[in-house]
Amino acid sequence: MNQVLDRGIAAPLYKEVKRLLTHSLAQGEWGAGEALPSETQLAKRFGVSIGTLRKAIDELVAEGAVVRRQGRGTFIASHGATRLMFHFFHIVPHDGEKQYPRTATLAFRRGRAAAMEAAKLGIAAGDAVLRIRNLLSLGSKPVILDELVLPQRLFPDLSEKILTARDNTIYHLYQTRYGINVLRTSERLRATVADVEAAQLLGVRKGAPLLEINRVAYTYHDAPVELRRSLVDTTEHEYFSDIGK
Repeated sequence: MNQVLDRGIAAPLYKEVKRLLTHSLAQGEWGAGEALPSETQLAKRFGVSIGTLRKAIDELVAEGAVVRRQGRGTFIASHGATRLMFHFFHIVPHDGEKQYPRTATLAFRRGRAAAMEAAKLGIAAGDAVLRIRNLLSLGSKPVILDELVLPQRLFPDLSEKILTARDNTIYHLYQTRYGINVLRTSERLRATVADVEAAQLLGVRKGAPLLEINRVAYTYHDAPVELRRSLVDTTEHEYFSDIGK
């Protein structure tokens, strides 16, 4: 793939190398879990020193786009259970360790983006979206009610059958089937109460206090790819994030 550095920009040269690498990642030049070419090969490709190339890769590692494996090289970060638990799933028992959630899909339908949804997803109001509702259980208890909104153009053939037949996390499905690698999320938390439907699904009384988490998930170039509203029963669970540890 031919790529040309713009050496006339004011930003440091490694930033331009990072931009070009990010473009290649976003275009799917290397698949999930695949090794990048060696640092020597990449430095030659961009016509830069090894030091400049390493600075660019360092930032991609810090952003979670790639991972270094001692003695083996640099690989595209692959979504799976471990990455979910340590980077994207933050609900834990008050007195215990994180548990992997069991997910049941309650609804899968197609619709049109409302104005607020469209603004957050970077699409036009009225564009086609997919609406997914999942109930997540920890142990034997339903704890989280998730409502997802996805731009249909990014997931053109996604169906309820494909969604429920996956053998890994939903972000793994995004990455391996659609080339969409979720790199980061932005979340806003607030207190709310259970309406009749949420109360029934979560096994709490109507009006019971719940934690509401509103998430936007982003891929390369900070492009939004998913909206998610989660309602969490905090009777026995809480939100805990310690990504920087």
